[in-house]
Amino acid sequence: MTRRREWLLAAASLGLGGFGAADVHAAPAGNGYPQKPITLWVPWAAGGATDITLRLLAELVSVHLGQSVHVENRAGAGGTLAMPILQQAEPDGYTIAQIPQPVLRAPHTQKVLWDPVRDVTPIIQISGVTFGLLVGAASKLRSLDDVFAFARAHPGELSIATNGVGTTPHIVLEELFTARGLRYIHVPYKGTSELTLAVDTGQVMAGVNSTGFAPFVDSGRLRLLVTLAAKRSPRWPQVPTLKELGHNIVAMSPYGLGGPRGLPPAVVTVLHDAFKKAMHEPQFVQELAKYDQVLDYLGPVEYGQWLREQYVKERLMVERMGLSRVGS
Repeated sequence: MTRRREWLLAAASLGLGGFGAADVHAAPAGNGYPQKPITLWVPWAAGGATDITLRLLAELVSVHLGQSVHVENRAGAGGTLAMPILQQAEPDGYTIAQIPQPVLRAPHTQKVLWDPVRDVTPIIQISGVTFGLLVGAASKLRSLDDVFAFARAHPGELSIATNGVGTTPHIVLEELFTARGLRYIHVPYKGTSELTLAVDTGQVMAGVNSTGFAPFVDSGRLRLLVTLAAKRSPRWPQVPTLKELGHNIVAMSPYGLGGPRGLPPAVVTVLHDAFKKAMHEPQFVQELAKYDQVLDYLGPVEYGQWLREQYVKERLMVERMGLSRVGS
């Protein structure tokens, strides 16, 4: 059996079809991988919950890999700016990135040069975030109905921040407000830390953000009005969900890590095994818990399947809401 044939069969066994398997023979892993530091790109601003937890994970996984994993931030564009990096990177295992939910939606709402199915080799799913609507502790808005009432009484005055155009919080806001014929001022930020501070300091009236806001809510600096999860959080049992308030919306955002198209199966295995060990270490689990997050592990096969399914679901959702800009 030829060496190329061996790699192709290994790729099939990992379930990488549709995620770079066509080029899987391009850069077979040599003995001793990794032989130099690895760069992990995080498409959010430094200082947010995702950045903080992934920096810890990078530190822990470095021990298992025997090489440093350096985190680089590329914030903006709703969490999609790591995709061009992956598309252009060599599939040698030294460039990987966080894959957040918006990368599965963006190709359906705007013209991009990359494809989250074609240009990503899935490595591992790690965790996920849920979202909530927040106001400052001194705000007179004490419920979701208060927010709608203010928007109705003061058209064009309600300012709500999200972590970017086209992100899950933005999509949910559009669905909620459009259905009621209401308007709001959308204020996009590059990441959790900037958004949370904007709500805390009164730069905006409200914000929809991931549970990176947890320390601010626990300390009383922000008030959580509603969550977008499937059920109430044990951490804030008094806070209702959108679904239980009669809005048929559940918005969660699992995330994982991926490499460039054509990442060799042997490299995928090394990275997966090391990250799986690191993510289950108590220190990382405890760090996730600070932001009301838990482990949500999927291996390369299952994670690849999930990405493909979500890509289709995002297209259907975008079409249903009339948000598609592709071809216009």
